[in-house]
Amino acid sequence: MMFDHDADKPVLDLTPEQSWNLLEHTSHGRLATAVGGAVDIFPLNFGVSERTIYIRTAPGEKLAALTVHDTVAFEADGILSDEAWSVVVHGTARQLQTEAEIEIARATGVSPWTPTQKESWVKIEATNISGRHFIFGAQPESF
Repeated sequence: MMFDHDADKPVLDLTPEQSWNLLEHTSHGRLATAVGGAVDIFPLNFGVSERTIYIRTAPGEKLAALTVHDTVAFEADGILSDEAWSVVVHGTARQLQTEAEIEIARATGVSPWTPTQKESWVKIEATNISGRHFIFGAQPESF
């Protein structure tokens, strides 16, 4: 098991360090944006470097949404046979402009899932991170 739980606590709140460690070892997540009262969620792959999330995208809804309103939420999780985890990051997103910034993003190893041109790089700087780890099991009987 990934984390030690008290015997009667199948849900464990993770520290920021534990949460970042999980993000650094996965590459698939979801980005949530909100513009003009409309919320959208985009599945994507990502990279992490120095507690910053990097994504690679093409012009379209996702890039337009975070350009209009830079406050975003990001979520990634992992599910195994008897345990799971989930990490949520709230932060601000901005498109990278300089070659120096883009080189840092490229170093995370993010590449497109599909054979498409994705040359826009986005950086998500966290303002808050939270994570939880779960042990699967049957619901206890109620008395």
